Amino acid sequence: MSQTTGKGLIYPESNDHARIWEWLQSLATSADAAIPGSVDVQVFTSSGTWTRPAGALWVEVHVQAAGGGSGGVASTGSGQAACAPGGGGGEYARGFFTAAAAGASQSITVGVGGAGGAAGANSGANGGNSSFGALITAMGGSGAQGATATSAASLGGANGGTGGTGGNFRIPGGDGGNGQVIASVPVKYNNGGGAFLGGMRRSSGVAATTTTGFDGYPYGGGASGPANGATQAAVAGSKGADGVVIVITYKA
Repeated sequence: MSQTTGKGLIYPESNDHARIWEWLQSLATSADAAIPGSVDVQVFTSSGTWTRPAGALWVEVHVQAAGGGSGGVASTGSGQAACAPGGGGGEYARGFFTAAAAGASQSITVGVGGAGGAAGANSGANGGNSSFGALITAMGGSGAQGATATSAASLGGANGGTGGTGGNFRIPGGDGGNGQVIASVPVKYNNGGGAFLGGMRRSSGVAATTTTGFDGYPYGGGASGPANGATQAAVAGSKGADGVVIVITYKA
């Protein structure tokens, strides 16, 4: 007689007198069926449908939400400045599933990066959420507020994405940097928030002139904010980076 473990490995009972090589062969055969022989990797940079490949044993899913856009800045007069904060980075989540739990197919949503605010003191848009069916959802980073002309101000950066559901592991998106004006000079702390799959975006250049922000780094980074020195035209914000969903299937 023989026995079977909970995971399907076969072994002889103590009173079984079958030849040992037969049981070793049986053990090797049953163990071999549980060891991946190949890997299928699908990278979704836009929304679509994942279909489980034939022979799937288990599935590893990486979900990165999109980053938020930065705000715009108003035009400035003499003795004024404006500095918009950076957008927040998107949340990241990862999950591992058996082939059965992953399902035969799943709808994939890839979040789109938040648009920058229009020229003037206009807010940037939030980054979109990304998801793997109903099994994992990651939340997009927030868009940043716009900045008015002033001689002194401190505007808080946008929040990174957080609060998603599902999966085994998640990391919140990084917050955007603050937009500050001190003594009529824009202080460049207004970086875009980082994401697990997209680094922090540096703030823009020289304080005395108009400087645009930068689009967020793929995948999921928030946009950095623009700034104005004295007597400059209004400037629009920049776009957060789109998210991504990566599905890795380990096959027999």
